[in-house]
Amino acid sequence: MTQPTLAVALIVKNEAKHLEACLKTVQGWVDEIVILDSGSSDETEQVARQFTDKFFTNIDWPGFGPQRRLAQSYVESDYVLWLDADERVTPELRQSIQGAVKANQPNTIYQISRLSWVFGRFIRHCGWYPDKVLRLYPTKLTQYNDALVHEKVEVTPSMQVKTLTGDAIHYTYDDMHHYLVKSAGYAKAWAEQRQQRGKKSSIGQGIVHALGCFVKMYIIKAGFLDGKQGLLLSVLSAHSTFVKYADLWIKTNTVPPKH
Repeated sequence: MTQPTLAVALIVKNEAKHLEACLKTVQGWVDEIVILDSGSSDETEQVARQFTDKFFTNIDWPGFGPQRRLAQSYVESDYVLWLDADERVTPELRQSIQGAVKANQPNTIYQISRLSWVFGRFIRHCGWYPDKVLRLYPTKLTQYNDALVHEKVEVTPSMQVKTLTGDAIHYTYDDMHHYLVKSAGYAKAWAEQRQQRGKKSSIGQGIVHALGCFVKMYIIKAGFLDGKQGLLLSVLSAHSTFVKYADLWIKTNTVPPKH
């Protein structure tokens, strides 16, 4: 029997800074690289085409889940490994991925552990490690759901989930501005998704959830062991939590002025 083929798939926008380093960690041992761009204005396409001809564009942004589903429709290989441009596959993870594809066990999908580098330090606490995410599966077996944000791979009771050895290194945020922009985008998408479901919020809810977030990350999940970065990350996460509830409150409880 021939060994199953493996594709790497990414959805990207303005990732020229990270993309080359990411793709170099999979170059030469995957059969296919599929990249779906949502309208980059930097050198993302030029970098991508150094590694693959399967570069596609969908400027009409439908949300993270639908965009990943579209990207998967371009995959021809037997297995698909999902990466983000700010991630790197370590040698140990590579061996584990190759072993899983070679074994080709039926109805099996795989999760990987991410180790994040944030503001000059690897974060091993705060509830951030091991950050297990489902990323490898047979292409015809499943796909991401259609959530606008925080999309997940669809898992049925008949599937078994296994954890691969080795980490993906995740360079989460370039700087504070990058964090704020990224978290604001997630908050906006989260609030819009909740609004579509008829959900409402209050400022009080935002405060309670923000405080809960900080206590969980910094104290319960031992974020204090990550030094100043752990404190900063816990404060910022609490702020981001408050912002998303506040945004939902603004969308559902305030009335625009009459002109």
